[in-house]
Amino acid sequence: MQSHEVDYEIIGKDIQVVEVELDRDETIVAEAGAMNWMEEDITFEAKMGDGTSGNDGLMGKFLSAGKRALTGESLFMTHFTNTSNNKRRVAFAAPYPGHIIPIDLGQMGGELTCQKDAFLCAALGTELSIAFSKRLGAGFFGGEGFILQLLRGDGMAFIHAGGTVIQKELANETLRIDTGCLVAFTSGISYNIERIKGLKSMFFGGEGLFLATLEGTGTVFLQSLPFSKLADRIIEQVPRRSS
Repeated sequence: MQSHEVDYEIIGKDIQVVEVELDRDETIVAEAGAMNWMEEDITFEAKMGDGTSGNDGLMGKFLSAGKRALTGESLFMTHFTNTSNNKRRVAFAAPYPGHIIPIDLGQMGGELTCQKDAFLCAALGTELSIAFSKRLGAGFFGGEGFILQLLRGDGMAFIHAGGTVIQKELANETLRIDTGCLVAFTSGISYNIERIKGLKSMFFGGEGLFLATLEGTGTVFLQSLPFSKLADRIIEQVPRRSS
């Protein structure tokens, strides 16, 4: 299914919003609750799945939605469609402070693997599914959990990250990073987990027990402030009632 062609504008610097411009009958699909505002003549409907399995019948839609449920996301996604002959805009924001990354999947080889909670919205025709980590170590010890999210298509998709976004190009290279700092990577990159060497470094180095290892050729997106670290810092500052 060919993705709808949508125009967009990223608004803001640190806590960003993406405003998507739709022509008549163009549709953008978003996570439930991501919409901030929309102009008149835009209709929205909660549907099971991303809309790419429309010809697969009810069972196909259930299977597609069931895969999303495994990632902890809602079974339903919201489809926003412009019913006017004029251009109309709808805006989406990330659920926590950070930056929005526009991704042209057609220029990224048609596939992008990302954290299960990184997806924000995408043009209709983008397939959202799950990508099981190939190696057991990555599944149990990666900060992103056993399941990573896979985006397929040839149109625009938008993902979000915490803090500053860093884009790195690997050319048959290896990159080791904190597991929570990984946002997304393109096909051609393999993902694995390696244990930090040395007991002292493991328990007192402050970097956790494992690091993510990315190998191959492709594009990698990193974030400087994962939401998990931000949440931990906030929890540390919450006053605790004495017993």
